[in-house]
Amino acid sequence: MTDRPLRVLLVDDHPLLRHGLKALLEDVGGAAVVGEAGDGAEAVELALRLEPDVVVMDLVMPGMSGIDATRRLLDARPELGVLVLTMSDDDASVFAALRAGARGYVLKGSGGSEFLDAVRSVARGEAVYGAGVAGRIRRFLTSGPATTATPFPDLTAREREILDLLADGRSNAEIASALFLSLKTVKNHLTSIFAKLQVADRAQAAVRARQAGLGD
Repeated sequence: MTDRPLRVLLVDDHPLLRHGLKALLEDVGGAAVVGEAGDGAEAVELALRLEPDVVVMDLVMPGMSGIDATRRLLDARPELGVLVLTMSDDDASVFAALRAGARGYVLKGSGGSEFLDAVRSVARGEAVYGAGVAGRIRRFLTSGPATTATPFPDLTAREREILDLLADGRSNAEIASALFLSLKTVKNHLTSIFAKLQVADRAQAAVRARQAGLGD
């Protein structure tokens, strides 16, 4: 065991959030932030070049998602610790991250000490999950093999139909035509979908939907 600082790569498309995490990690946690990335493709390139101990990974970003980036990184470096830090707490996102090989999953609303503890735990090779995420995993494991979680349970059946078509690459006009709805109705449903999924636009919603198995 060496005394060198823990090496961390931050991956998030919000620079202000990265700035705050860097200050927390370095000023309070004694770690060294060796790089920052704003999307999944950049994260893969930097992680393979800089060789951090832990990658703190957001899920929803432009271009390559955090799920795909995690999968690619761990294919190349299975020993790397990936800690997901995200706003997404639905079952689909949690289990997609676990299947990709993430060692930890913490929500962005967590406290600073919980986040730092999670980073250190992942660096030691441990699996760590925030309390809310751990509860989801526990319910999934105790619900029996016949139970299949419905993606995005907060969405209505109509909203899930629209999200499925969105993930399939359909335009608003194409969605309206397929479901015999007005264009205004489709736009209203999309506004509700974006709010419930906590995403900013169609691209981010499509990424979340595809991670959950929606779309073609």
